[in-house]
Amino acid sequence: MDVVIIGSGVIGLLSAHYLTQAGHRVTIVSRDLPGDDTQDWASPWAGAAIFPHPDAKGQDLQEETFKKFWALAHRDPTSGVQIVKTTEYYDDRADDSSIWYKNLVPQYRRIPYQDLPKGAKMGFRFLSMTVNPARYLPWIMKQLKDSGVRFVRKEVTSFREAMQISGAKIVVNASGLGAFELSNDEEVVAVRGQTMLVQADFDELMMWQGSHYTYVIPRMYTDCVIVGGVSQEGNLDRRVDERLRPDILARVKALTVGSLDSVGLDTHVKKDIVAFRPGRKGGYRLETEGNVVHAYGFGALGYTLSYGAAKRVRDLVESLAQKGGEEKSRL
Repeated sequence: MDVVIIGSGVIGLLSAHYLTQAGHRVTIVSRDLPGDDTQDWASPWAGAAIFPHPDAKGQDLQEETFKKFWALAHRDPTSGVQIVKTTEYYDDRADDSSIWYKNLVPQYRRIPYQDLPKGAKMGFRFLSMTVNPARYLPWIMKQLKDSGVRFVRKEVTSFREAMQISGAKIVVNASGLGAFELSNDEEVVAVRGQTMLVQADFDELMMWQGSHYTYVIPRMYTDCVIVGGVSQEGNLDRRVDERLRPDILARVKALTVGSLDSVGLDTHVKKDIVAFRPGRKGGYRLETEGNVVHAYGFGALGYTLSYGAAKRVRDLVESLAQKGGEEKSRL
């Protein structure tokens, strides 16, 4: 079956991966392609830490993704995926009863209360992965090209246009924020993020959740870390907010308890990053509507859900191909 995918972010690319494995002929049509560094798409700018989320839906998708990235980190480090020591702190819950992934991640262990940093009510350590998008996206693109996937650089304005370009009868809508217009989905919303790429000898993944959203993410092959962050729904300002830079760095220094105290804004920041997560009020959309499989709205969890979401896309396409008909939307 011929399938066309709109969008070449991590969801679109991995959907192509699963679909080609299942024997489908795949064309990816996208305005942006791996290697592009514009602000117009999210995947190249993601922190891309594989942090399962205790409160987000799609636990099965997160579990599938964790296992796939874990295997990839062991199998092929040229992919830009690495295993790292990981620490999470929470100030909005006092125990780990909601941490469903404690039975999934390797070496999970609670941090004794007396060892928690100021303000934290609970914390734990485990092993996880980080992904360097600058390596990973071109890596997966090459794998796809070698498998026969065709890439077409084109911004489409309708599903019909994508079908005409590709000759496909089934469309996968992995267009991210583009789904606002393509799907006429008013729940799609941009969530502004601002981070910094900082030169630092620091190899641990750390996150603070609750009253603020603070993290430090090692970036493989760069001798740098990504530090952040903010989550500003509906803010479309592409400029760097200079007021946020010292705030982010102060929070990160507190999070790392002295390990990054020597880092300075003027001496160690290699790049300021502003990008827009493809959010959706009410959560992601992963379902069939007619001959279209929708896969968008993953927000900050695009990489964390990616392999699982793409596998679900394959199953939905397979269902369409077998039925030879259309399914009703549950939007």
